[in-house]
Amino acid sequence: MLMPKPVLISGVQPTGRLHVGNYLGALKNFVELQNSGKYSCYFFIADLHSLTEDFDPKEKPEQTLNLLADFLAAGLDPKKSVLFLQSRIPAHSELAWILNTITPIGELRRMTQYKEKLLARVPAIVEKGILQDGVDMREFENAGLFDYPVLMAADILLYDAKFVPVGEDQLQHLELTRTLARKFNAKFGKTFVEPQPLLTKTPRVMSLSNPEKKMSKSEPTGCLFIDEEDAEFQPKIMSAVTDSGSDVKYDPDKKPGVSNLLTIYAALKDIDIPEVEGRFKGKSYVEFKSDVCQAIHNEFVGIRMKKKELVSKREFLRQVLLEGSKKAAEIANKKIEEVKKRLGLTA
Repeated sequence: MLMPKPVLISGVQPTGRLHVGNYLGALKNFVELQNSGKYSCYFFIADLHSLTEDFDPKEKPEQTLNLLADFLAAGLDPKKSVLFLQSRIPAHSELAWILNTITPIGELRRMTQYKEKLLARVPAIVEKGILQDGVDMREFENAGLFDYPVLMAADILLYDAKFVPVGEDQLQHLELTRTLARKFNAKFGKTFVEPQPLLTKTPRVMSLSNPEKKMSKSEPTGCLFIDEEDAEFQPKIMSAVTDSGSDVKYDPDKKPGVSNLLTIYAALKDIDIPEVEGRFKGKSYVEFKSDVCQAIHNEFVGIRMKKKELVSKREFLRQVLLEGSKKAAEIANKKIEEVKKRLGLTA
């Protein structure tokens, strides 16, 4: 008798076009994990999480379907993985509330990503003229942003996930999930699986125009979108900030721009940075940047063409989400009923 494969789960927020950092940090890894055949994979569109940022409700359906098109174009297969929409499954929100009742506020205050996300909101707040001198920044905090690690824990625990692909910056959140699982199990009886981190290659991709900052879709001139045409991304690469030197060498402190391009090239080619340095020893920045352009073209031209085809098939995309969400709901609903029984919510 075959043993069931361990469950692996992860999600991506539908907040706009995916860039190279999103692809290398998540989607590329998802496809590799799916195709390894080692896991029962669940990948979801985290639309509830996306509500913690400013958004236009009219754009949300389009963003959701476009993200699913990215999933499929990159190689995620609904026959191999369960692809679903978070908001279609009320058990996510229900379990998040239940977990809130055992989550110490202090644990959430210690989440470093909360502080980073809050600070990331400041430029937008200032740009809109909302933030005035002497105004307490706490006025612009919201409970959803503060509490989203608990919803993340619910996303994971509902499916008895054994593994969660994460980068090092997400380990703190996963440890909170493990803590909540242990706490619930100790108090109410064995219910949840404690998930393990599956550390993935998640290169830190920086802005092309300001390599001191992470690549962000809010700064289009420094951002490489995976669905961009060659004529759009090539000028960004060729004009990417480097330095006054000439050596293609990895040195994030002294050569952050070149180091960023080395990171992108190495990740796309699945090779180590020292090997890239060797390939371009004695070559100019122009030659190096030209090869980076070619690597990006080779990686994304097929994805771009598939996405163009998929975005015109809206009903097909909706059907994929509907079927995947039904499969996920079967698992999630069983788990939330088990949780309710543990809590005595059975009258």
